[in-house]
Amino acid sequence: MTIRISGTGGALPDKILTNSELEKTVDTSDAWIRERTGIGARHIAQNETVASLAAEACRKALSDAGRNAEDVELILVASTSSEMLLPCIACQVQSETGAVNAAAFDINAACAGFLFALQTANAYIASGIYRNALVVGAEVLSRIVDWKDRSTCVLFGDGAGAVFAEACDEEGMGIRAMLQGSDGRRGVVLQCRAGHYTETDHELFPYKDPFIHMDGSEVYKFAVRTIPECIEQVLEQAGLKACDIDLYILHQANIRIIGSIAKRLGVDEDRFPHNLEHVGNTSSAAIPLLLDELNKSGKIKRGAKLVLSGFGAGLTYGACVMRW
Repeated sequence: MTIRISGTGGALPDKILTNSELEKTVDTSDAWIRERTGIGARHIAQNETVASLAAEACRKALSDAGRNAEDVELILVASTSSEMLLPCIACQVQSETGAVNAAAFDINAACAGFLFALQTANAYIASGIYRNALVVGAEVLSRIVDWKDRSTCVLFGDGAGAVFAEACDEEGMGIRAMLQGSDGRRGVVLQCRAGHYTETDHELFPYKDPFIHMDGSEVYKFAVRTIPECIEQVLEQAGLKACDIDLYILHQANIRIIGSIAKRLGVDEDRFPHNLEHVGNTSSAAIPLLLDELNKSGKIKRGAKLVLSGFGAGLTYGACVMRW
């Protein structure tokens, strides 16, 4: 048994911060940001929280699936930016949505978090422990970004994406193969100290502030080398070739990374949709947000073969093959 996605939902904060507005606060320009990242704007939370965005995305996913909150048996929220240590975001989502029958917990695998959560849901459902799950990626990264650091503040945005996943008995449909991995040895290239430990001194954590710090060059090299290999491995598991896939739904980090991955796979970039131009890098929310946009716009047809793949701090990475 495997799982299929029967509903999607997305939520974005009301406030939009454009590149032109960023020009007024940091030494950058709209042209510079677009050329190097493909990003034109991002949404920034004001009154919204990680949990409120996640809950909104979940309600939309349930509506899309034609299900009620009481039907949900498991809630998994992937995030790196919760405002609270306790309770976890998933329990807050359970409370806000009224999913009173669900078990709930969080997962932190950074930008690959949604894929790790989806595989966790697959394991629970395939084993028969649960029959369905809400799987969510949600972030308010604007609160852990140094808005004076142009190397990071131009990249990240806030938002949440969710899917309703359930058991799939239909042959050939749903998730066909999954793969995930980690390389903790290189984790220092993308890090953020917990805000309440700003005075802690450790050689592995040289930064005293509670902001995201990234070695962009190392992250780029990791992504363009690891993700094509990861995708090729998961395609082999599924008995497919790169040219068989209709759409590649990748983590929305940087348009250059997406282009490099497409080139290494030998696949036309037209099969690599993107939305980072209007939402930026939303970390764990990136893949489900893009999936929701494509689903709601009718760009994913029943039976379409999809690859979902992401990478992030940890370093973590993952991919899955599914038939819609």
